[in-house]
Amino acid sequence: MRIGELAALVGVSTRTVRHYHHLGLWPEPERLANGYREYRLREAVALARVRRLAELGLSLDEIRDVLADDQGRELREVLEELDADLARQQETISARRARLAALLAETGLHPDSTVPPDMAAVLRGLPVEGSAFAEFDRELLTLFGSASDSTARARFIDLLRPLTEPAALVRGQALYARLDELTDADPGDPRVAALADDLAAYIPDKMASAMVTSLEDTEAGHWLEELSREISAAQAEAFHLMVTVLKERR
Repeated sequence: MRIGELAALVGVSTRTVRHYHHLGLWPEPERLANGYREYRLREAVALARVRRLAELGLSLDEIRDVLADDQGRELREVLEELDADLARQQETISARRARLAALLAETGLHPDSTVPPDMAAVLRGLPVEGSAFAEFDRELLTLFGSASDSTARARFIDLLRPLTEPAALVRGQALYARLDELTDADPGDPRVAALADDLAAYIPDKMASAMVTSLEDTEAGHWLEELSREISAAQAEAFHLMVTVLKERR
């Protein structure tokens, strides 16, 4: 039979047959005098086997290993690994569906609702209403918290949690309002230095230590420069002065 007939018999495309040949999954038959390749039933059986293995989820490299083993020992090993992979995928899918169910049960969905639940719980406790800088700060916290693994995120959340206390919330709202007032101010404005001192006093000791330590990290130490590019000159100056005060405190 010709390649088209073989492909139709097994239920694949002629392109797939040629692709499997190209990858060396099974050899091509010799060409006849007329230039065509003539496939026999045993080639159809081999191709059907390749297709069944692919449908099970084996990679082409794994299929090649299975076909190279006449005793089938490799097949059992590969299928056991595949089963373990599928079990892990199933657990991941179940966890994602549970997270989606929790989100869909919320009455007021917000873009931040999609962050990990432990991070979302802390973000909801931070002040944002009526402050452009607070909204920006929340977005940055969401970014840092979402980009971390679970262990790093837990440490990050522990640093943020003191800021959700009632007294800290009141202070935080007032500081955000003062940062908003510096949007169009000059870096030399006398309000800048005063705000830097108050920001430094507002930052809990553990968070202050982590911020200063991160500035000494060659990989993570550019956050202050990156932040300065996104905010006004006066706001950036306030944060630079705040860091200076934090370093002196440590």
